[in-house]
Amino acid sequence: MSVTKAATPRRAPRGEKSERTQASLLAAAREVFAERGFERSTTSEIAQRAGVSEATLFTYFESKRRLCIDVVGRWYDEISIELEEQVPAIAGFEARLRFVIQRHLTHLMGDGIGLCALVLGEGRMVDAEFSGLIAELKRRYTSSFMAALSEARELGEVRGDVPLRLMRDMVYGSMEHVLWDYVTTGTKPSIASTASQLTAMLMAAFALEAPPARAARRFQSDVLAAVRRLERDAGSAEDAA
Repeated sequence: MSVTKAATPRRAPRGEKSERTQASLLAAAREVFAERGFERSTTSEIAQRAGVSEATLFTYFESKRRLCIDVVGRWYDEISIELEEQVPAIAGFEARLRFVIQRHLTHLMGDGIGLCALVLGEGRMVDAEFSGLIAELKRRYTSSFMAALSEARELGEVRGDVPLRLMRDMVYGSMEHVLWDYVTTGTKPSIASTASQLTAMLMAAFALEAPPARAARRFQSDVLAAVRRLERDAGSAEDAA
């Protein structure tokens, strides 16, 4: 049985060879975590796949948890860079929203159920040592979408009576439900279809009410008020008679 934490972690070596070794360990860890999940993965198997000893692994990562956090961090970095480069170049908030949803689902489902569960699970962790790091990764990851939301509000593309933070949570919360369903059932939905459906649903919630809809509501309100007045006047006339 493999130990999950070295007793006396050493300073990670430096140099080109060391960088290659570290990259190999991260790639191997990503594979093993994706296949087995965090709890059933062992540092000995990760080291073996990377072609190094378990002792060497612990010169780079002080624990299995630390290695896991770095794997998740690399995942966040990959998609954060993609969003930072591409979202600002997309015209229109609805198109940006659809792109963010589609890329999120693609990245999380692309490497299989294991990695999807790993990223979702680590995102909920309350470990005092690493929760701050995970929170910072998520802040960076969602910053491109938050900027798009803010710009959309300034341009009048989305409503102004709901906090941007809550709108962000609606987007990522909706996707998380889809992803957990994928993890628990093993059934992979159509990413394109799901992205379109979520985009339509969220745009309906975020969009400003169209002028015809406001006019219809006002007309309905005026009619109801007039009916109530007529009923009240009719009642008064009957009482007088």
